[in-house]
Amino acid sequence: MKVKFCGAARIVTGSCYHLDIKGKEYLVDCGMFQGRKETTKKNYEPFLFNPKKITAVFLTHAHIDHSGLIPKLYNQGFRGKIYATSTTVDLCKIMLEDSAHIQEMDGEHENRRRQRQGLEPRKPLYGKKDAEQCMKLFKRVKYDTLIKIADNLNIRFRDAGHILGSSIIQVFVNEDNQEKKIVFSGDLGQWDVPIVKDPTYINEADYLFIESTYGDRLHERVEKREDQLLYYINDVIKKGGKLLIPSFAIERTQEILYAFNKLIHEKRFPKIPVFLDSPLAIRATEVFKKHIEDYDQEARHKYKNIFDFPQLKYLLTAQQSMELNDFAGPCIIIAGSGMMTAGRIRHHLKHGLWDKKNTVLVVGYQAEGTLGRRILEGDKTVKMMGMEITVGADVNKINSFSAHADYEDMLEWLSGFEKKPKKVFIVHGEEKSGKSLQLKIKEKGFKNSMIPRIGDVVEL
Repeated sequence: MKVKFCGAARIVTGSCYHLDIKGKEYLVDCGMFQGRKETTKKNYEPFLFNPKKITAVFLTHAHIDHSGLIPKLYNQGFRGKIYATSTTVDLCKIMLEDSAHIQEMDGEHENRRRQRQGLEPRKPLYGKKDAEQCMKLFKRVKYDTLIKIADNLNIRFRDAGHILGSSIIQVFVNEDNQEKKIVFSGDLGQWDVPIVKDPTYINEADYLFIESTYGDRLHERVEKREDQLLYYINDVIKKGGKLLIPSFAIERTQEILYAFNKLIHEKRFPKIPVFLDSPLAIRATEVFKKHIEDYDQEARHKYKNIFDFPQLKYLLTAQQSMELNDFAGPCIIIAGSGMMTAGRIRHHLKHGLWDKKNTVLVVGYQAEGTLGRRILEGDKTVKMMGMEITVGADVNKINSFSAHADYEDMLEWLSGFEKKPKKVFIVHGEEKSGKSLQLKIKEKGFKNSMIPRIGDVVEL
């Protein structure tokens, strides 16, 4: 059996691992590259395999850096099955449709630029039809159920605790009458966070592929997050400004709404309007409401209507969003995208980033090269939407809202292995975080590890 690293190797995005098992080919994830221009250009490069030869895709979860190139895969001839949890399938439907819309809009903008330069037009990565058609290939699976893919291949999905429906994937391969157990961690979540369950411990693997997004960092503890939110809310009320929260549509937005709801039940939430200005996040929240079976015990039983409260208003239309530019008085605006690379948050930043009364509150990972990363790292001016904008607003971050495990969480998850894997492959992290995690797991007895590069092939 051979594994080729086709993405998320020494970078965070583009998760994709190509498995060649006795001549049959499979993928774990097929994600989009995000961040720097040099990175996003990889989306337009040919796949490192023939899409027509892929028998099946095993999808860990719905985030675009794990699922976003599935429509391109379909466009280039893939017609196999895509295995994913029911929640992931429903989230992918809205995520991939939204991504297709962005591809088409960005394609129009890019081709106007190319036309002015006398260059040939470029086709978008994929369109709405590709996103719609690829959904017909999805096959819903249940957690903890062994699924036979072929005579020599079985898989099992386990809860990764990252976002609703996210999975660790166990792959069982029989070659030459010998079974190999391979585990792909997917993106692991933190312990004791709202809504999602804790990551599932795995006790055995011959080979382990583990993410390392925060392999060199620790988050603030989860129990402090409501107090931190409350501090920034009260601060922006004193300043008379707006609290701008760039947020990922899936999980992060819902966790913030859950935290606000909790503060309201505790009678600690001030009377300030909250606007959810993201059609995608609103649709994702509807999916969350549908899949109560994936909630943890607290989310199931402690509160009712965990994503609704009187001060919350959902904004669907562009007109409603634009009206916030003239909104007088303090308010909270939650808008996508989480890394500030697209979506309505950019318009709010255009109108409010310069204003000292406002606060930008970062609640998620900011990949290298993104607008969010530049703002967070202290750039005094940023170029966006054709303008140079001064960063006058306060910029703060709450790390405890991350959907990713930090290195202590990862070490805790690794403690579940009763038998150490023969080899660990450290993926889905920038080089610095990967090397840091490598040192930490070595101290815990995981001595044989590798940090692969894109294009590397290993034989298991």
